[in-house]
Amino acid sequence: MLRLNSKQLRNLSEKEAEEIKKSIKRNPLFFILDNIYDTYNVGSFFRLAEALAVKKIYLCGETETPPNTKVKRAAVGTDKIVPWVYKKDVTDAIRELREKEKAQIIAVEQTPDSILYTKAQYRFPVALILGNETRGVSEKALKLSDFAVEIPMFGVNKSLNVLVAASVVSFWIVKDIEGRRLYQ
Repeated sequence: MLRLNSKQLRNLSEKEAEEIKKSIKRNPLFFILDNIYDTYNVGSFFRLAEALAVKKIYLCGETETPPNTKVKRAAVGTDKIVPWVYKKDVTDAIRELREKEKAQIIAVEQTPDSILYTKAQYRFPVALILGNETRGVSEKALKLSDFAVEIPMFGVNKSLNVLVAASVVSFWIVKDIEGRRLYQ
């Protein structure tokens, strides 16, 4: 399998990136970024999505998109490889994924009804809604999700960075679903 370092990724031509993009077997996992403001978080989502072979990232609302310089810098070239689309409204992304992909829609958010991320029943295709760094997942996105999952916090801090939370939950989902497939 081809493995590229950050310099090689940054220097990929569009043609090389397209060839690599076509060769990757993608997991039926989607990220929906709901008004993520920090451009470094957005760029880092591309790196996470590439590591997990995510099928597509939906950049919604006020979320910056490539070719924003800071997004591209943090993405380290993975923005050329990971499929993405911009949607003005997060509800459009959710509806598209529910209708076209038949995706399970999960908010990563602390709510009165959220469940521990390790206790949820996941199935592919699955889409994770990740919310704004200050306000979290929007109410309209929460209402359209199938359920919300949360990561337990043991200190005084109420939450993790949105990218860190997405990493924990998405790697767990892939491990959980693939593990069930292997042992059925």
